[in-house]
Amino acid sequence: MTFTNQSILQTAIEQSAVDLHCSPADFARAEDIVVPSAADPRARRYLTLPFACCLVSYGGNVVASAGEGYRAAADELLRRFGGWQCFEHAHLLLQGAGRLDESEYFLPDLDVLHPLGCPYPLRVLGPADFAPLYTDAWANALCKARSELDMLGVGAYDSGQLVGLAACSADCDSMWQIGVDVLPGYRRQGIASALTSRLALAILERGKVPFYCAAWPNLRSVGNAIKSGFRPAWVELTVRPGALL
Repeated sequence: MTFTNQSILQTAIEQSAVDLHCSPADFARAEDIVVPSAADPRARRYLTLPFACCLVSYGGNVVASAGEGYRAAADELLRRFGGWQCFEHAHLLLQGAGRLDESEYFLPDLDVLHPLGCPYPLRVLGPADFAPLYTDAWANALCKARSELDMLGVGAYDSGQLVGLAACSADCDSMWQIGVDVLPGYRRQGIASALTSRLALAILERGKVPFYCAAWPNLRSVGNAIKSGFRPAWVELTVRPGALL
């Protein structure tokens, strides 16, 4: 499959529409919109659906997918604070519901994505290699609770020891999410970006769209995404009912 930046973005928008139970065209509206949340077997595997409330923006309007108990608050939020300001002021109307998780998502920019150099030898890894790696050291790259979704990885080795790992999970049919870990003594050597960029290219070769998520305050992770050839694509704010703030 041949990808373009536009087809990659459209794939992400279509997946967001599945996740939020709306139409892809809703993200191109001039106005913000609230839609009812609902479960969908095609949604990203790690989502808990239906949402209490989830706000998504691709840089234009905001689509809020809300359960019955949160629709009035979501309507009020979008009415009072349009566009990106909804995210800045969401705590005013939604904080009492639980924790607010804010994430920024990145997609590869094919104009800049290329395999970056690494000071250590690299190896492509598959599910058969992951079994001994479900430890705290590689908890961003691999997820033991959903190990069946871990598809592909690239590891960096120093004298046979794994010192860095980027791996991806098949979180939905069309998109694989990248996570990366580097051992503390090996950071700031360009290992993370080398692993991330090479894994992204390998995912594209397999006909899937790679994506990368970082919490907004995690500047190290955001910096790795940018250096690796990814660019900001969309943002999400999700209410976790009953969670501690």
